[in-house]
Amino acid sequence: MKFAYPASSSIDALTPQQISLKIARHCPCTACGNCKGLHPSIGVHVVLDDGSGESILGELGQYGSDDDEDRPLIPPYLDICACGHGVAEHGANELQSGTEEYRRRASYAIRIDENIQDEGKLLDFAYSDPDVESLRKRMTDAPVSMIALSQPANYTEQRTNKSPPASSPSSAVSDLPPPLKKRRISVSSLSGDDNDDDEEPLAMRVAQKTAPPKSPTKPGKGVKSIPAAGRMPVANGKTNVEPLPRIKIEDKMDEAQLDRLATGVPVDSETTAPPVRVEKAATIELRKGIIQVMPVRNDRQPHSMVLMTGLKTLFQKQLPKMPRDYIARLVYDANSRALAIVKRGYKVVGGILFRPFPHRGFSEIVFFATASVDQVKGYGGMLMDHYKMHIRKAYPGMSHFLTYADNYAVGYFEKQGFSKEITLDRSVWAGYIKDYEGGTIMQCTMLDKVDYLDKANILAQQQDAIMSKVRQMSRSHIVHPGLPQFQEGAPEGITIDPQDVPGLRETGWTPSMAQNLARLVPKSPDRHFMDRLLKDLQEHNQAWPFLKPVSAEDVPDYHDIVLKPMDFSTMEHKLDNNHYQTVDDFVSDARLVFDNCRLYNLEDSVYHKCANTLEKFLNEQLKERIKRES
Repeated sequence: MKFAYPASSSIDALTPQQISLKIARHCPCTACGNCKGLHPSIGVHVVLDDGSGESILGELGQYGSDDDEDRPLIPPYLDICACGHGVAEHGANELQSGTEEYRRRASYAIRIDENIQDEGKLLDFAYSDPDVESLRKRMTDAPVSMIALSQPANYTEQRTNKSPPASSPSSAVSDLPPPLKKRRISVSSLSGDDNDDDEEPLAMRVAQKTAPPKSPTKPGKGVKSIPAAGRMPVANGKTNVEPLPRIKIEDKMDEAQLDRLATGVPVDSETTAPPVRVEKAATIELRKGIIQVMPVRNDRQPHSMVLMTGLKTLFQKQLPKMPRDYIARLVYDANSRALAIVKRGYKVVGGILFRPFPHRGFSEIVFFATASVDQVKGYGGMLMDHYKMHIRKAYPGMSHFLTYADNYAVGYFEKQGFSKEITLDRSVWAGYIKDYEGGTIMQCTMLDKVDYLDKANILAQQQDAIMSKVRQMSRSHIVHPGLPQFQEGAPEGITIDPQDVPGLRETGWTPSMAQNLARLVPKSPDRHFMDRLLKDLQEHNQAWPFLKPVSAEDVPDYHDIVLKPMDFSTMEHKLDNNHYQTVDDFVSDARLVFDNCRLYNLEDSVYHKCANTLEKFLNEQLKERIKRES
């Protein structure tokens, strides 16, 4: 028997049945648990439905007469898996997963099919490769990925007054397509005449400063260990394990032991060798020449075109929710610049695409990704360090970076020195990069004195300096005598004045501290929940309209329409002053924030959509709390 499988890669061109089939192909079965994805059973032949409308049945006699005008041109779509279950059991149940999750899975399924189709294996249901497996895992688990999604200003489109490509319905940052905004267009930013043609590419340093890693300390070399237990023979020939004391009470500690004690190292540790710093795989591969970091630009040279094609393929695989043609257009754009991690020749395993604005003093990071199989090696941090040093050398005076990060990438960029607080004046960058609603704009400012390629050694020196100061000031090695009241045989019922405890006064303790501690009221579980929920609401990427009260100067008629204004900062003040007696009171104010927003703003406005998203998030947190308490 024959069944059809859709070839189209456009979600708008697919019917609900075709979308469900694509999702089911890449989702494990929830009914049996053994099936990794919907696939045909033995004896079933799957043909491709390319949308041409031509018959692909082969012999028609087995399906009916040629005179039958109602005969379909294509066979029915595959809907039953070899495991005996349908598409609903394979993750394609929109009612169970919700429309938002269903659309997200559809976007991933279509991108996976595109990758498989590029290999010519679309009808091979057993085909898989590392990229396909990575996308399938992200489709079902939605793990944190190191991806910065940004849509920079497209000067070509503005000249021709064409609209930028629409994001897929399941955008990596927001489920809603970013609204088009009118923005100021600077002739200098659109002309492309940034004198970039005169720049000299940065010859990336291959960690020449880095010394070869020290071999790990082996037992018996430089380490004097003390056995934790000794063995004593007994009469029956067996051994009895008896622990030996590591340090006798009457032993005096030498200076080395005191230093280790002050830094948190057990005093019975006789290890004198410094701890071995584990070198990351990315640093080792870079030093050995397995990988290289290369600058790339569209100079129409064969070598550059090969690397740019590798970058395009990498971004398209790692950013499944961005339109493929949009990624390609930005990668090949003459005004874009890139750094690529190249392994053994021309294989691109990581890359960062950016657009510099030397005359404005900042650069915009457009795309940033590493291959999924290499994300545990430290490629991301290494690439960011090389990018900073490349900018410093190629564009002297430029010290600011801006990027739009999705929800999963915010943590990564914070580790790389980025902040949600934008200190760069808006007049400097507004109109040069495209606003992206739903993403989190982040900024990084370089420090002139820091060599980012030698960052590990700088941090090690700082740590050593701090620990040296701690050793000088620490008094943790001083041992005070115990109180006689607690010795064996002491009479009961003796009260102790805290000031008589040896060493307590030396720590700076005063009786007022005990009084203040007594006045502290422990927080109830409800208060902990409200604190955490309010923090989560404030840090949500679509909470920006509700963080502060609406200003009457900015919106004169707001208070005429909204009679009970509320915002997250007001809720935080009320929470700190114990104005919320119950969680219901807190939730009531939160819903008031969203109701006021919907009352004043139109339904298709971005503010209205932000309110719906935040209220949905609030409801999910309340449901989770009910489940935990039940």
